[in-house]
Amino acid sequence: MTTLNLSSKDPARLAADALVIGVRSAGGSATVEGADFLSRSAAESVSRAITLLGVTGDTGQITKIPAGDAVKADLLALVGLGKTVEDEDGRRERLRRAAGSATAALAGTAKVVLALPTDGAQDVGAVAEGALLGSYVYDRPGTDKDSIKAPVGAVEIAAGARSKGLKAALTRAEVTAAAVHAARDLVNTSPNLLYPASFAERAAKAVKGTKVSIKVLDEKQLRDGGYGGITGVGQGSARPPRLVRLSYSPARAKRTVALVGKGITFDSGGLSLKPPKSMETMKSDMAGAAAVLHTVIAAAALELPVAVTGWLALAENLPSATAQRPSDVITIRGGKTVEVLNTDAEGRLVLADALVAAGEEKPDLLVDIATLTGAQMVALGSQVGAVMGTDAERTAVAEAASRAGEQFWPMPLPEELRASLNTPTADLANIGERMGGMLVAGLFLKEFTGGLPWAHLDIAGPAFNEGGARHYVPKGGTGMGVRTLVELLCAVGA
Repeated sequence: MTTLNLSSKDPARLAADALVIGVRSAGGSATVEGADFLSRSAAESVSRAITLLGVTGDTGQITKIPAGDAVKADLLALVGLGKTVEDEDGRRERLRRAAGSATAALAGTAKVVLALPTDGAQDVGAVAEGALLGSYVYDRPGTDKDSIKAPVGAVEIAAGARSKGLKAALTRAEVTAAAVHAARDLVNTSPNLLYPASFAERAAKAVKGTKVSIKVLDEKQLRDGGYGGITGVGQGSARPPRLVRLSYSPARAKRTVALVGKGITFDSGGLSLKPPKSMETMKSDMAGAAAVLHTVIAAAALELPVAVTGWLALAENLPSATAQRPSDVITIRGGKTVEVLNTDAEGRLVLADALVAAGEEKPDLLVDIATLTGAQMVALGSQVGAVMGTDAERTAVAEAASRAGEQFWPMPLPEELRASLNTPTADLANIGERMGGMLVAGLFLKEFTGGLPWAHLDIAGPAFNEGGARHYVPKGGTGMGVRTLVELLCAVGA
């Protein structure tokens, strides 16, 4: 991963391939911000370039111009900061996006200096995190490495005078970005390479040498343990399911948090088969489990004073002679029965098992994250996730997301929709009313939380970017949810 350093030296005097400065959008034009170190002549040259090149200062816009003799860097890169934002969370997210846009655009260079307008350790941390997030490159197996631009080798952040908390902010940025990168790697891995057993093996490899312990239940242990949801979803595949339990248990932990992730390594829809086009991105249906795995590892790396368990509910949902059928009745761990009316509503079945298992340990907070419903994308689009749950916990997650720079929108769980899950043949069905399907899915999950404080994050759209790269978000796996979960654990441990 790209290396980070802080510098209190004059940015103009730092040798680098590129020096990045911020430009603020102001009434259709742009003004330089936070670059008082530029000489008068250099500042005038930048102003002329802004006018001649039509630089607007829109968030993430990159304009490269010759550096001239006024700075030691070979190139000046002007990055848009957008319009002035008053709230701190929004301003820091603009810094993240600016830094990420810069490092993404400057891929292939050895050293970049970021001289963006920062005020204190948290601003510097946002710049550091954005720079690292924008430096992601998926190391595709079998690809000629010369055909892929390497990420920026080193980033030096001009942070001015050293202030309290800078080192901690930098460490957190590095740990969080590493977790996001690792989650992206898993989501981008082809399903013939990443299936339940290999996912569990990669999880074991990832926690080796950390303070995280791991336990893996195979298909026989799942059957014997009454995990009817995971077993039912996985029975159509020749590659059987797994349930992975991760544990980080620091001494004198203040609270306990259980994180549950949906890990459908490929979702064909089962016998309720998806259209072919809809299957093309279904390797990403394990993004929730990827986020949970690397959030737990990040919590341990940051030595947070919170006990965290992570539950990865792993299965491959395929049609075959052994696959579960619409109208099958299965028994979830704990005894509740579910009529499976649609085998493509499988994520909630594996989550139900894992939620019950996690709840048996009586955590102070229960959180699940999943690429759960197409209805999430209908309601909120491809860049905003949904959060549901008990009132205080839903608010806590939404606030953590705002601080972390991820977009989650609080959604209700209307009691009126619960009746649509009723069925005469089981305790409940796995699908209900089509309108408000995202909320119905949340109500289904609520049945398996045991009344614990709980939040449910639906990341169906934001987990995988099918469009072009934007600021620090690459095409493909995004690592959505990792930063929110890390921030939430930091808040719980504060």
